[in-house]
Amino acid sequence: MSKEFGVPFGSTSRGEEVRELTLSNGVLTARVITFGGVLRVLTVPGRDGPVDVVLGYDTVAEYEANGGYFGALVGRFANRIAKGRFTLDGREYTLACNDGPNHLHGGTVGWSHRVWGVEEADDQKAVLTLDSPDGEEGYPGHVQVKVTYALEGDALSIHYEAVTDRNTPCNLTNHSYFNLSGQGSGDVLEQEIRLLCSSYTPTDSTSIPLGTIDSVEGTPMDLRQPTPIGRHIDEPFQQLVWGHGYDHNFVIDGRPGTMRPAAQARSKVTGIVMEVETDSPGVQFYTANYVEEARKGKAGAVYGFRHGFCLETQHFPDTPNQPGFPSCTLRADAGYSHTTRFRFSVEKQ
Repeated sequence: MSKEFGVPFGSTSRGEEVRELTLSNGVLTARVITFGGVLRVLTVPGRDGPVDVVLGYDTVAEYEANGGYFGALVGRFANRIAKGRFTLDGREYTLACNDGPNHLHGGTVGWSHRVWGVEEADDQKAVLTLDSPDGEEGYPGHVQVKVTYALEGDALSIHYEAVTDRNTPCNLTNHSYFNLSGQGSGDVLEQEIRLLCSSYTPTDSTSIPLGTIDSVEGTPMDLRQPTPIGRHIDEPFQQLVWGHGYDHNFVIDGRPGTMRPAAQARSKVTGIVMEVETDSPGVQFYTANYVEEARKGKAGAVYGFRHGFCLETQHFPDTPNQPGFPSCTLRADAGYSHTTRFRFSVEKQ
């Protein structure tokens, strides 16, 4: 990684230097560190001034030690793969089971815990790169990855690209925890969420999809109209009981591969409205159900249960084992590419 980009942000436990890049366009400010490609800070206009709307930490050691993937770029396969196994091109592959009986977010040392290189950076764009060798975490194929964070007016864009020399599963996302009232401001249960998703993929008790795509109609999963996050979250609906709240993949309405609206969120406290658009087939809505109380965060903040929410644009969980889901196979003769934008505005009182 070139030391010409960014400023020092400490070192990993393995002695690798980590740097922080700052993007600012007069509307938004983003800070990205090369450890995990983490989006550490995202400051957006609020009704009473700028607000940092993502959870994070102040040191590399905290990112290494704490779970939750706060702000990280996740791969080679975001979300879960059942029993850490899949078959591709007639061969079975075995992965680490790092989430109970299942594989999660790329394994024991996924891309969220690697130091990324910086190919290019300026005031409004940062291009991060990663080289993933054949066999890393059990996956086939040498994969070269490029992720571009860019400020585009009132939006933060994240563009993902990858190529491989052997067919391999590939599913990349950003795992930021948002709190539109401001990081460290408490739980998000009064903030409103709207998902432009008429169906979702129900799971078993270990969060592995059953293989069906079910309508949200008549269930607490129906978030097609603006709804306080806490309105249905503790209802005795089996999916919510198993997930300890929302931790589910929703199928975005419209045609995958085309940019279209996926979600909208709003805080009445700050007036901040966030709109998410993507060309991915799904979005994982997760309500920080496994963040323990009194977790120390950045700038003196203290985090806890449901103090943020994630909107992870993605392929569906366990896709390598689910032939009925849109394919996640990155082929040697084709590239991987997808884009997500987070657009911000302020609602007047």
